[in-house]
Amino acid sequence: MSALLTADWFQLDAYYRKFDLYNMVWSMDEGLGTMIVSGAPYGGPVAVVRDRKYVRNPGTAKPIITIYNCVGNIISKIVWNSGNLVHMGWSDGEQLLCVQESGDVLLYDMFGAYQKTFSMGQEVRDTKVCKAQLFSNPHGIGLAVMTTTNRMYLLSNVSDPKIRSVPDIPRANEPISSWCVLSSGLRSSAVIGFLVCRDKEVYRCQLGESRAVLMRPDINNTYTQIITIVPSQNGRHVVLFTDSGILWIGSSDLKNKYCEIDTKLIKQPKGLVWCGSQAIVGHWDDTMYIYGFNGSVVKYPYDGPFHLIQEMDCVRIISEMSHEMLQKVPLVVEKIFRLTNIAPATYLVEASKEFQNRSHKADEHIRYIKADLSTAVQDCIDAAAFEFNADVQKMLIRAAQFGKGFIMDPVLTEHYVSTCRWLRVLNAVRDPRVAIPLTFLQVQNLGERILLDRLIWRRLHCLAEHIASYLQLKDGRTRVLSHWACYKVTQPHLDNESAAREIGEKLRNIPGISYSTIAMKAAEKGRKALAIKILEYETHSKLQVPLLLTLGEGPSALLKATASGDTDLVYIVLLHLKEKMGKHEFELTIRSFPLAHALYIKYCARHNREALRKVYVQEDDFTGQAATHIRDALDHTNPGSAEASLISARECYKKGKNDLGASICEEARKLIKQQSSLQETYGESFVGLSLHDTVKKLLDHGEVKLADKLRSEYRMPDRRYWWLRIIALADKQDWTELEKLSKSKKSPVGYEPFVDACLKYCNYDEALKYLPKCRDDIKVKYYVKAEFYEEAAQVAFDQKDDIALVFVLNKCPARDSAAHAKIQALLDQLNKK
Repeated sequence: MSALLTADWFQLDAYYRKFDLYNMVWSMDEGLGTMIVSGAPYGGPVAVVRDRKYVRNPGTAKPIITIYNCVGNIISKIVWNSGNLVHMGWSDGEQLLCVQESGDVLLYDMFGAYQKTFSMGQEVRDTKVCKAQLFSNPHGIGLAVMTTTNRMYLLSNVSDPKIRSVPDIPRANEPISSWCVLSSGLRSSAVIGFLVCRDKEVYRCQLGESRAVLMRPDINNTYTQIITIVPSQNGRHVVLFTDSGILWIGSSDLKNKYCEIDTKLIKQPKGLVWCGSQAIVGHWDDTMYIYGFNGSVVKYPYDGPFHLIQEMDCVRIISEMSHEMLQKVPLVVEKIFRLTNIAPATYLVEASKEFQNRSHKADEHIRYIKADLSTAVQDCIDAAAFEFNADVQKMLIRAAQFGKGFIMDPVLTEHYVSTCRWLRVLNAVRDPRVAIPLTFLQVQNLGERILLDRLIWRRLHCLAEHIASYLQLKDGRTRVLSHWACYKVTQPHLDNESAAREIGEKLRNIPGISYSTIAMKAAEKGRKALAIKILEYETHSKLQVPLLLTLGEGPSALLKATASGDTDLVYIVLLHLKEKMGKHEFELTIRSFPLAHALYIKYCARHNREALRKVYVQEDDFTGQAATHIRDALDHTNPGSAEASLISARECYKKGKNDLGASICEEARKLIKQQSSLQETYGESFVGLSLHDTVKKLLDHGEVKLADKLRSEYRMPDRRYWWLRIIALADKQDWTELEKLSKSKKSPVGYEPFVDACLKYCNYDEALKYLPKCRDDIKVKYYVKAEFYEEAAQVAFDQKDDIALVFVLNKCPARDSAAHAKIQALLDQLNKK
């Protein structure tokens, strides 16, 4: 069995293997020999277009770019109507990038749908692109171009194109024989630059440097120019091919040479790529050559043309008949199956076979490797992950399961379960009906979310949903079904009713589904009716209502907004409808929605009083109309305007048979008229003040008679008027007039305000005049407030209130020992009684 498993192995400085992935089912009019082929990494689609060198009438015939999957089934076709196509490549989102001679880059998805265009800049447009390369770097997929003037430009991520130039090489007008983009380092310290060859000279043109640096590779054999230069994917190594057939392999700084191989081939290779980072694969005529770092070479002749597609850990070979993979044999696989090696995992595989054959030798093998059984199980699990053949996978997994039964290791068990799950997923996506030949290392590098995205981009929603559920991906089913629904609404052959019903039934009880996104997609495709039906399933009003407005469904949006009870949302709809609808239509619409109508009135009250007044006029709401006129009067600084507004308000109240309101407006109008007269007399602002403030201001000016007149005319309460008199006299510290006021007649506010007014200005002697007149129940507190503690104690004693005496004693300062003694004596005397 091991001999059969290693039949496709060959040795360079390590073991490599080449095996079939698929039998191709091309449907081309011509063979691959006349085609330019560009394969997407990670088992992605393959774009094919006829090479312009083989087109008979290049001026009239329009090139057709055909996109195939990895089995050769056609995915889509693109009729190229743009400028001269210089280069084709793929983004990390499996979008086809087509670089034109003008420097414009057009992006298409794998189904041939145009996505967008970006430009490499005006200078590139003026000088024309002659060569272009796509390259992988820590920021994503980058693009580098070289113009006809040998100037070089690049961007590090085609998803966010920011064009940058690199230093020119000396004698830039002389022809360049070969070039490549070199990218290395982590995302935080990525180094991107060019290696440019002119004859024997190699220049490094790096971002951030001011000039090109001449580098001198140590090539012993004679040559006149370097015609091909290719870096490894990790940017650490580089291979040079000279016109004398010498293949030089070394470090990317050209300081360390690994080997120098005479290929005996002087033609420029059709393809030269790295297989991992330890082997070079070359394509000359119809033969593939594989070179190791130790100088060894293996060649494979082909019956027809083929193309090489470089991957991160292998090389895919696409020919007219087959799709193959070339990769370094993983060390763990080599350890188990190499004929000259006897590892614990090898014994475990044999023990599993013997156990299935019911042989006692199984026990012997297990006993022999008992000390290394955990290692053997680990190796079998890891080796199964690297295999493409399902039978070999089963053999290794059975061996791991058999060995696992003799040990207790939860970590190993979890690893076993995880690997089995991934193997089922990998076998599903490698199936010819899906045709994504991913290796285990590639899928680990991509991650499950991107793998799911790649199935979604291929519209394999059913498989993607099963994988999401099987791998227990968070939000996985939600993403898949959302994309499925967005795709579903773009299908013109489905009627609106059935499409909406199918989407609703399929997505019911799926958490996180945004029906508004699906409806928006339908709207973009011109299916407004379908979008509205789908929005009925949306439970979040904040997502539902804005899209209804966009679709022109104002009344429906208002209904949903008011039903949600979200006033902010209602306001958004109201303002939108007010802008889009006619005045009459808008007012008729909102009248059907009490909440919306009330909020609109509230909005107008704050921001548009005239509009509010018109609403009240239409509804014969005289009280509301009067309120708007009153607000106008309050806002006006001109007495005439304020008076006019109050007259309008009075008339509105009269129409509404509100006599009280009309009377108040009339009095306010008369007050404004009097305030206007006072304003002219005193040269100070009176208009707009309340009656209270007007009287206070007159009292401050000493106009007692005028103040008294206003009090009488407008029936100001005596208590308020006396308060104002007391405050005004105290503010002027006119204690004589204050005393006269207190004696003029009995105070309607009592005499406590007199005391407070005196204490405010620390006039204790004046306060003492009014303290005896205070009410008995608060007289003690006011004596204490005025700091007359002995008098307060005497009042409390006279009232026979021991609690009040204790209160006075506690308030009396400790430093006043005489007062303390008197108060204590009164308290003791009261207690004896």
